[in-house]
Amino acid sequence: MQINTKKKLVAGLSITSNVILSVLKIITGVLSGSLSIISEAIHSLSDLFASCLTFFSVIKSSQPADKDHPYGHGKYEDMAGFIEGDLIIFAALLIIWEASKKILFGFDMDTENNLGIAVMLIAVIFNIIVSSLLFKVAKETNSISLYADAEHLRTDVYSSLGVMFGLILIKITGYSLLDPVIAIIVAAIIFRAGYSISNKAGSNLLDHSLPEENIYSIKKIISDYSTNVTLKPESLKARQVGPTKDIDLILQFQENTSICECHKICDEIEKQICELYPNCSISIHSEPVCYITNCQTSCKKNK
Repeated sequence: MQINTKKKLVAGLSITSNVILSVLKIITGVLSGSLSIISEAIHSLSDLFASCLTFFSVIKSSQPADKDHPYGHGKYEDMAGFIEGDLIIFAALLIIWEASKKILFGFDMDTENNLGIAVMLIAVIFNIIVSSLLFKVAKETNSISLYADAEHLRTDVYSSLGVMFGLILIKITGYSLLDPVIAIIVAAIIFRAGYSISNKAGSNLLDHSLPEENIYSIKKIISDYSTNVTLKPESLKARQVGPTKDIDLILQFQENTSICECHKICDEIEKQICELYPNCSISIHSEPVCYITNCQTSCKKNK
């Protein structure tokens, strides 16, 4: 199956799952008056919007480079991930606001929550299956938007479990105040996930360097050719753009190295980096190790 087709399929599956869960949670929350269930409905609605955003970004990022976007459309995925993280944070703050009002001013709630418990269990099962698929494809395709969607659904698993056990506890004890308290705990989990997603996607949008372990791996490949070539100090630049890694570097060769030999070594280094990071774009500039302001003069003197 082609990569883009696989990405579209799992993104579409996420939308379908979130539509079903959102409807179930909204109906159950209204019937029971449970703020924790309603908070989960809000969470699922943000999941749904985020899944739609992910589907859009996957379609856009898969388009080839064109005149207006000569470097491709990869940043659509980063943008979608950043917006999705902000949506998660907004949902968390909204839940905390509503829960705080319930704690301060009181509320009525049906303590017979069999339907709510059943719906939360269904949500847990659905989200475990869908998030696992999203994480798998996100890892295979290096997709930040699919990763964000998977992370979003994984928080839904934890929060749904928390709400389910809370409803069971309320059913046993009859202590309804537990409901908004659980909602705040759920919101804290949601907020943490939203911040993590926004931070990662925002770093990509601002062209933050790749992680240090990625940089080290690239340098290690170059060091295997140290008898012929050295990496120019501070010349290695690498960033994440959507599913693609952009890598730029300058290699310095001994002045007696032929153009053919330079080209061969550059090809070998590029091939090894691509094997390590399959979805990447590499630009290598080569120059003589004696490349200084008066290089031509110096080279002539050495002849």
